[in-house]
Amino acid sequence: MRGRKIITGVLSKRKGIYFVVPDDKRLIHDFYIDEKNVKKFNARPGDKVAIELVDWIDERFAPEGRIVEVLGQAGENDAEILAIARSYNFPTRFPDEVLEEAEEIPDEIPSSEYAKRLDLRNLICFTIDPEDAKDFDDAVSLEILPDGKYKLGVHIADVSYYVKEGSEIDLEALKRGTSVYLVDRVIPMLPEKLSNNVCSLNPNVDRLAYSVFMIVNSKGVVEKYSFHKSIIRSKRRFTYEEVQKIIETGEGDYADIILEMHKLSKILLKKRLREGSLDFETPEVKFKLDEDGKPIEIIKKVRLDSHRLIEEFMLLANQTVAKHIGKMSKKNREYPFIYRVHDLPDPAKLKSLAEFVRKLGFKFEVDSKPLSKSIQKLLAQVKDTEYEYLVNDIAIRSMAKAIYSEKNIGHFGLGFKYYTHFTSPIRRYPDLVVHRLLYEYTEKGVDDKRLREIAQKLPQICKHSSEMEIRAMEVERESIKLKQVHPSLSPQLKQQLYLHQSQYG
Repeated sequence: MRGRKIITGVLSKRKGIYFVVPDDKRLIHDFYIDEKNVKKFNARPGDKVAIELVDWIDERFAPEGRIVEVLGQAGENDAEILAIARSYNFPTRFPDEVLEEAEEIPDEIPSSEYAKRLDLRNLICFTIDPEDAKDFDDAVSLEILPDGKYKLGVHIADVSYYVKEGSEIDLEALKRGTSVYLVDRVIPMLPEKLSNNVCSLNPNVDRLAYSVFMIVNSKGVVEKYSFHKSIIRSKRRFTYEEVQKIIETGEGDYADIILEMHKLSKILLKKRLREGSLDFETPEVKFKLDEDGKPIEIIKKVRLDSHRLIEEFMLLANQTVAKHIGKMSKKNREYPFIYRVHDLPDPAKLKSLAEFVRKLGFKFEVDSKPLSKSIQKLLAQVKDTEYEYLVNDIAIRSMAKAIYSEKNIGHFGLGFKYYTHFTSPIRRYPDLVVHRLLYEYTEKGVDDKRLREIAQKLPQICKHSSEMEIRAMEVERESIKLKQVHPSLSPQLKQQLYLHQSQYG
């Protein structure tokens, strides 16, 4: 407990003494709270609060805590959801100095910036996102060249223009590391003015972007590429479902472009799988909530062709950026960078997986080379069987976890020698740093002193970002569990959830 920064619980009062009963049942002691601290926050018994440890002189007696935030009435949806985030040390509010700095950012693009950038406002590009998305990181465009090759454009919000290194917003974004997607809300990495407005690639407005153009041949090979600081104007905000309908019917806004995009995405997927990339299928559910946050429907998430379309384009852009920087480094000059890496699986876990699937009647050759092909064969065996999602889930658990690192060891799961995260700077801090480094290395130029300075900073950024990513995933899971045991869950929904969990493990 001494290593914990924030503890959540319910404020209580007994015999005139205030104390907090912690949510985490592993903590066997209640926390004494000074009455002055209670009055400072105008807290009342029954409130859900976040506290920090003040002192614990003798482990035989209750430790002393200090309230740092009142989250709401215990049992209410907002308070319980926020308590989950705070228990994992995610802040639920932005400091005043961060909000003040954000408010100083102009809503309009300065006129001087138009002359400095590639003007792509007439280019047909659009965003494709979930129906409830509010922050749009990426837009895509596609042209068919006279020789039949594809000119794919991936246009990413230029957050680095607005968020300068060392600013209050930057330091807070680094601290958070990532946006956190809870079951009923998002805790953003950046203030709403940036994430949902100034940086977001909203339709029919001018926005600053960092564009990657890739010339791709009919086999999915990138023959040429270029990077540009640009100004774009998204022509449409699509949902995945809208694009899926266009793929299936051939009708709708920009149908001709979307159909060509779909064709290219299938080429890229086929090439990626051929070269050893793994493609796991894992089932997910989401809750439809009423205005009070109570679950009223459980919806199974379906992976659509429109999802794959965006996945393939983002993977290609990320790979292209990483490959460009990786190949810039020479024996006498290294360019420090943030890579997204994925190590080889643990041999012991693979042997356990092989033994498990053997009992189900499937074959998995652990010692077969290359290993990725052997895993692909296993996934092909279980596809469309009753064991597909179970085996996929256990196979994923046997894999190493992908992390951020300044040392490039490649990405086993994707089968890429070079990979990074470039495409989501609104919601991931490493992407923001990658934008800065790409521009600095390719446009501004750096001396050896600056390279040493960057090299010193990156390891800690990578380590912290990886840790915050894991925490964010845990918070998301905890928020889902909260809804799964919600007292208002109807018998029908409980049965539906039970059947889903029984079927998919």
